[in-house]
Amino acid sequence: MHTKPIIAVLGDYERCLQDYADWSPIQAHSKLRFFHEPLSGESLYEAVHDADAIALVRDRSPFDASLIKRLPKLKLFVFTGTRNALLDHTALLHQGVTVACTRGGPSKETTTELTWALILATSKRVVDQSQMMSDGQWRNAHSVLPMLHGQRLGIIGLGGIGSLVAKVGAAFGMELVCWSPNMTHERANAAGCEFLPLETLLQTSKIVSLHLVASERTKGLIHRDRLAMMRADSILVNTSRSSLIVTNDLIAALKSGRPGQAALDVFDQEPLPKDSELHRIPNLLMTPHLGFVAEPIFQGFAQGLVDTLDAWLNGKPVPMPYPANS
Repeated sequence: MHTKPIIAVLGDYERCLQDYADWSPIQAHSKLRFFHEPLSGESLYEAVHDADAIALVRDRSPFDASLIKRLPKLKLFVFTGTRNALLDHTALLHQGVTVACTRGGPSKETTTELTWALILATSKRVVDQSQMMSDGQWRNAHSVLPMLHGQRLGIIGLGGIGSLVAKVGAAFGMELVCWSPNMTHERANAAGCEFLPLETLLQTSKIVSLHLVASERTKGLIHRDRLAMMRADSILVNTSRSSLIVTNDLIAALKSGRPGQAALDVFDQEPLPKDSELHRIPNLLMTPHLGFVAEPIFQGFAQGLVDTLDAWLNGKPVPMPYPANS
């Protein structure tokens, strides 16, 4: 008697994957299980221990070599996007598991949009002013808003996202400055920015926005001493990687008033624990890692998972092996 393979779909926090693609061919030929809550450790093992295939949204569950060794039935592992820092793909390949990914989608553009949503919301005090009106009031001393035009925007990391952030800043009439470990004056000038030492950027910028890749060189880049350099009216924005900032130092810095505000979309532990002190910082605006969470991206994720699973179920090569499985 033929037994249908078990497929576990992990990390569907938004409960939208089934809405963005037709999963009926997969459901017809497998035992399909969706998991919507964060999973790690033994709860993760229990969810996937008997799975023949695992489909994972981004890096929302960690799969190291020790866990992979405990999954002898596993034949296929597919994740959304093109990078996964919490997956030991070498261990999977050594175990004979096919590893695949999906296309990433326009995440640079959506992250740029979110970065500016956070900059505008903090600088224009949107949350506080909206709450004031919800309370039946009409303007207060904080309704006299600052302007971004003419202010300095400090961009730390001038890659794909940082360059787009710079273009929007230019449209607002801001003065653009930048820094990164490998920045040159020529690269900065090509993007309409001035290359400054990091300390000068932090000391003089109204808005500081982080767009660096996480690495040993950039981990903890923004620490207590550098936070203390920032203007009392400045805003620190991080839509990149949480490891760029020392979180405890940021909490202390916000309490002391330098920077004046911060806006975060990324956190050391995600989802952010309910008991995190970050929830109790009034001059901090937070969003739940929404930089890449956009309709066209998740439509692509869902269809990519379905296409990969359908190919695997029918004995065909997966569309996007990772890396090339030959």
